[in-house]
Amino acid sequence: MERMRRLRKTENIRRMVRENHIRKDELIYPIFVIEGENICNPIPSMPGICQYSIDRLKEEMDRVVDAGILSVLLFGIPAHKDEVGSGAYDENGITQKAIRFIKENYSDIVVIADVCLCEYTSHGHCGLVKDGTILNDETLPLLAKAAVSYARAGADIVAPSDMMDGRVKAIRESLDKEGFNDIPIMSYSAKFASCYYSPFRDAAHSAPGFGDRKTYQMDTANGREALREVEQDLAEGADFIIAKPALGYMDVIKDISTHFNMPIAAYNVSGEYSMVKAAAMQGWIDEKKMVMENMVGLKRAGAKMIITYHALDVAGWIDEDNF
Repeated sequence: MERMRRLRKTENIRRMVRENHIRKDELIYPIFVIEGENICNPIPSMPGICQYSIDRLKEEMDRVVDAGILSVLLFGIPAHKDEVGSGAYDENGITQKAIRFIKENYSDIVVIADVCLCEYTSHGHCGLVKDGTILNDETLPLLAKAAVSYARAGADIVAPSDMMDGRVKAIRESLDKEGFNDIPIMSYSAKFASCYYSPFRDAAHSAPGFGDRKTYQMDTANGREALREVEQDLAEGADFIIAKPALGYMDVIKDISTHFNMPIAAYNVSGEYSMVKAAAMQGWIDEKKMVMENMVGLKRAGAKMIITYHALDVAGWIDEDNF
């Protein structure tokens, strides 16, 4: 009789045959930076997460380094918003200043700059707007301009999250034209129009002023369409793929990993984070066990990297228990 339980007899035997592991160097920690001074604003809908002004950013970056996290994903919150999102490509914008601060003081940290207009536009949409319609082609030059600006500031990777068609091609061409041939593009290829983003919109001040984002983000009911999005982005020059959200879309992550031999990042988004934190605060779950099970699940689905607000905690738990 074959006894599968033989390989589960002790913790050390289970470790010997464990198929998936969580590693610190595969964790990416999102950070919100905001214009102003002496700001460390807790985000009520995301317990444990804050907005930081540049003069307070050292506090968070020291925690990142102490935890052994190697990569951060930056989101900027400007003091001024306008119809064309000019803060996104302002050479002295909040994201550009944060990039320069980190690269000057924490040179080994991989800095990924989110490329989108939503935090910077007065209407809150990811592209230019005319008569209530989000314009695709007219938005592309601005996204490319922002990506080049982030690269010039010192970003190691740019990550377009806007979901405009053709933006990877526009960004790749602009980066190459400006001499940034070696800057990779981490594209939010499979980004769904999800309700799981609500806490993020509190954090980034990026809720749309009208309507929703369903005309450019993916329909939550579609899975195979994600493969078309990924295929298009790879053809245009993407070097990494992001699937977002993560937990409710593990089937999508698995399908992408099966069809494409490219590094995949699963974005464990704000709503997924906040649900776990809220349940833990009520004493309904064991936070550590649930978070680590979620992380392993994403690796099992095919993710190479995990973008998560749990990253600092996860890094500590890895040290404690050797997950």
